[in-house]
Amino acid sequence: MNSRRTIGLLLLLCTMHIMAQTDSVQVKPGKNVYQATSIRIDLLNPVYELARSAGHTYSVEMAANVRLLNRLFPTLELGYAGGFPQEKDAAIPVYDGRGGFARIGLDINPLKKHPEALSYMTVGVRVGTSVQHLTTPALLIESPKGEIIADAWGEVVAGVHVNIVKGFNMGWAVRMKFLFTGNSHGQYSTPNYMPGYGYYDTMNWGFNYYLGYTF
Repeated sequence: MNSRRTIGLLLLLCTMHIMAQTDSVQVKPGKNVYQATSIRIDLLNPVYELARSAGHTYSVEMAANVRLLNRLFPTLELGYAGGFPQEKDAAIPVYDGRGGFARIGLDINPLKKHPEALSYMTVGVRVGTSVQHLTTPALLIESPKGEIIADAWGEVVAGVHVNIVKGFNMGWAVRMKFLFTGNSHGQYSTPNYMPGYGYYDTMNWGFNYYLGYTF
């Protein structure tokens, strides 16, 4: 997790430096509450999860937000993920869990100068939840079909969004995650991997690289 956090922070600082050295494209200031809607897909996690786990975890996600008053960004993030670690020479995975997740929250542009710029940084919060179908060899003895389990967590998020051309944009987000449901599972139904959260722990880190379009 330390390498992932370091990479995320370095990219965040580099992008902020680039934004400070270049003239930002701006939209006309106005009194309208609504400015735009953006849709983004995460390009990093599908590759990162597979590479880090040797193919035993995967994650895909997309996000949508609206821009209000040039500074506020209500955001919804949806995805699907799963994990199936397998011991060497084992006949079946020692753990299998997969399901969907959602996060909802609010980002704020903290920069006082040119809040209407198309390139900007944000800080925000999220509340996340996931529902997955979980099976383990020990759990199958008590429940042959496995169990459906739910988890919830909170996040603090910092990100940078850079306008490319004609509505296309890219960005990075670094996440610090805090688990809310750490003591809610039974002896055999504690997940090893949680969709949208990552490996089971009371605190976790996440990083996203987005490609998006604003209209």
